[in-house]
Amino acid sequence: MESTRKKTIQPYIGLALLLIVVGFGVIKGNVDQKLPLFLMTGLALGYILTRSRYGFAGGFKRIYVTGEGSLSTALLVMFAIAMVLAAGIQWSATLSGADVPGLSSVKFLNISILLGGFIFGIGMMLAGGCASGTLSDLGEGTGRSLIALSTFVLGSLPGLMAQDALNNSAIGQIGIKLYLPDVLGYVGAVVVSILMLGGLYLVVRKYENFRKKEGYYEETVYEDQELPIPNKEPFKLFSYATFHKVFVQRWSFMTGGILLALMFAFILVSTGHSWGVTGPFVYWGVAFLQLFGVQFTAPVFADAVATANGGILNDPGSLRNIGIILGAAIAFLLAGRFAFDWKFKLKDVIYYLIGGFLMGFGARLAGGCNIGALFSGIANFSLSGWGFFLTLWLGGILALKVFAGKVNIIPPDRHQK
Repeated sequence: MESTRKKTIQPYIGLALLLIVVGFGVIKGNVDQKLPLFLMTGLALGYILTRSRYGFAGGFKRIYVTGEGSLSTALLVMFAIAMVLAAGIQWSATLSGADVPGLSSVKFLNISILLGGFIFGIGMMLAGGCASGTLSDLGEGTGRSLIALSTFVLGSLPGLMAQDALNNSAIGQIGIKLYLPDVLGYVGAVVVSILMLGGLYLVVRKYENFRKKEGYYEETVYEDQELPIPNKEPFKLFSYATFHKVFVQRWSFMTGGILLALMFAFILVSTGHSWGVTGPFVYWGVAFLQLFGVQFTAPVFADAVATANGGILNDPGSLRNIGIILGAAIAFLLAGRFAFDWKFKLKDVIYYLIGGFLMGFGARLAGGCNIGALFSGIANFSLSGWGFFLTLWLGGILALKVFAGKVNIIPPDRHQK
C-alpha cells in the first residue's frame, strides 16, 4: 500500500521538479542566455538516456557478458546518423565561409589519447558506467554512481596535469591530427566512416550468432512495468494506458540512439561545439578542494580556477551535466519508478572508487570520454576518435576478463544498461 502511494505521488513530484528546473533556467538566462540552453539540453539528454536505458559503456559490456548486441548496434546506428548530420552542417558552413562547428573535437592523436582511452576503458567497467551513464544513473537514485562520481571528479585533476606534461614532452609530439574531409571530402569521409561502422556491425552480428550457437546468450528482458499495456479498449487521452505509453513504457535502445544523434546535431548547431561531459569535472574538483584551502597555482588550472571562482552554476557545461542528472530523475519520477539503490558490498565500493578515479584520470589525459573523445571525435570525422575507440575497447575487455566475478560491475539492476 505504501509502495503504491509513493508511485502515485512521484509523477507530481517529477512535474514539480520539471517546473522548478525550467524556472531556474529562466532566472539563469538573465545572467547568460547560454545557461538555460545548456540546462534544457542536459535535461533532454538525461531523459532520453533513462527512458531508453541507454549507456555508452553498455555497448561494450552487454555484448561481452550476455552475447546480445542490440545496444551495440544502436550505438553504431547513432554514430552513422550523427555523421551524416554533422557532414551536412559542416559542409554547409564551409560553403558559406562560416566557422565550421565541431572542429574543436578534431584532436591530435598521440600517446595521451591512446593511453587515456585504455585507462578510461578499465575505469568504466569497474565503475559500472561511463561519464554520461554515471550522471544519469545518479539521477535515477543509484548509489554506485555517486561513489564513482566522487573520485571521477577528483581523478580529473591529476589527469589534466598528466595530459599537460605528456603533450609537452617529446613523445607527446609524436602523432597526427587528421580531419577526414580534408583528405576525402565530405562525401568520401561519410562513405569511409560508414563502411568502418558497417564492418563493426558485421562483427557484432557474427559474435552474437557465435554466442547463440555456443549457448552463452541472454535476450534483453524488459521489466513487466516497462512493457506495453495490452489494451483492447478505445483510445482515451486521459487514461492510465495513455499515461503508461507516454511516461512509463520503455523506449528501445535504437530509439534512444536515434534521439541522441538528433541531440548531437542540435548541440553542434546551437553551440558551435560538440557534446562533452568530463571537462566540467575539473571545475567541480577545483571548487570542492578550494573549500578546504587547496590552492591551484599551476598554469594548467588557470581556466578551471577562474570558472570555479565564477560559480559552477554559471558554467554552461556544468549546467548541462546537472541537467542530465535532473532529466534522468524526472524520467523516473514521472514513471513512478524512482528509488534509491544501495545494493552492493563494501568491496564493491573500493572498485567503484578506483573505477571512478581511472575514468577521471583517463578522460582528462585523453581530452574526453566516451562522449567527448569517442562519439564527438568519430562523428566529427577526427582520426583521434577511432584511436580512442581502439584503446578504450582494449581497456574495457581487459577489465571484464580480469575483474568479472570479483566485483559487482554487472549488477542485476533495473537499468539494464
